[in-house]
Amino acid sequence: MKHNQERSRVKRVQVTFTGEQWSLIERFRGVMGNDDAEIVRNIVLAWLAEKSVISTHVKGNTGFGRGELR
Repeated sequence: MKHNQERSRVKRVQVTFTGEQWSLIERFRGVMGNDDAEIVRNIVLAWLAEKSVISTHVKGNTGFGRGELR
């Protein structure tokens, strides 16, 4: 039952990369993940973290810095 609940919260997207882009992404295999989805997901999350999008969202929108959680 828990597996079905977790799966219902998953969002799948289809993206298209050029051969050159995919060649660059392939260089991260084993470093940022082992399968295609894991590598792309980790690249996106690393980019968001680098741009401070994640920490800004957590601090500003969730009330985390004020002791509140949504």
